[in-house]
Amino acid sequence: MSSTDIQALAQRLVAGDRAALARAITRVESTRADHQAEARALITAVMDKTGNAWRIGLTGVPGVGKSTLIEALGGHLTSQGRKVAVLAVDPSSSRTKGSILGDKTRMGALAVDRNAFIRPSPSAGTLGGVARKTRESMLLCEAAGYDVVIVETVGVGQSETVVADMVDVFVALMLPGAGDELQGIKKGLLELAEILFVNKADGENETRARRAARDLEAALHLFAPVSPHWTPTVLTGSGLNAAGIDTLWDTVIKHRKALEQAGALDSRRREQQVRWLWSMVEDRVLEAFKANPGVTAAAGSLEAAVAEGRLPASEAAERLLKARDKHR
Repeated sequence: MSSTDIQALAQRLVAGDRAALARAITRVESTRADHQAEARALITAVMDKTGNAWRIGLTGVPGVGKSTLIEALGGHLTSQGRKVAVLAVDPSSSRTKGSILGDKTRMGALAVDRNAFIRPSPSAGTLGGVARKTRESMLLCEAAGYDVVIVETVGVGQSETVVADMVDVFVALMLPGAGDELQGIKKGLLELAEILFVNKADGENETRARRAARDLEAALHLFAPVSPHWTPTVLTGSGLNAAGIDTLWDTVIKHRKALEQAGALDSRRREQQVRWLWSMVEDRVLEAFKANPGVTAAAGSLEAAVAEGRLPASEAAERLLKARDKHR
């Protein structure tokens, strides 16, 4: 793709062309070196159009109803004239690198909404199940005019930490039965969540949801809040019948206002940008290291030696570094 083609694609993207946005994200997600160079040039070309969206992270264990709630929230927002982008990261098999990519099926109504854009992306085994290029995809969605970007994580591994570090507010969905010893809720999740939403609070689950909310409120007192300017809030509702969706969005607004008034939103984003920089550097350095001929030749036998307990990992790492140095 020539520089002229990149500029043309950037112009179409900024004009709100959905096909151009999809094509741009495909470039970002590609592992080809030429595509990566084109993606960097494209993001640079639209950088001044980014940063105006509400960035919302959303997590929850499988079965908690993330897709149903996102569809309800997305519909609520588009009905108010907002444009919503959903970056839904599916779990990929560590063996086959396959991905479910079923989010458009699960969010049928939102998928056909002209003011919504849903992009399912395979995590491909990266940290916490979060697609490595989600951050860049978010910038492209902002440049295309989407003023709310929702990043949905698979809710496993360290994905919560990764997503929390790329959004303005982090929402955790909980099940109504969470009050039963909090169902083994991870400490890390409660430390990261700024809004907790007990989903599926409908029918016979309403009483259980209220009990779960009380238990979660009590548990939150054990942890320091993410920001000194916001006290984590527990809500109940149902994505299935859209109960509590308006309250959820109102709480997101209150959170943003609290951070803006304290000047904390801009500082949070600046800190995130710097961490993104070093995260990308680390990725590139690691890729280059693994691609080194000396490392490639030595890695297999050293990995086997470490796995079998014949060699400490520290010594194996030192040998890999020396192998890299010999083939610079």
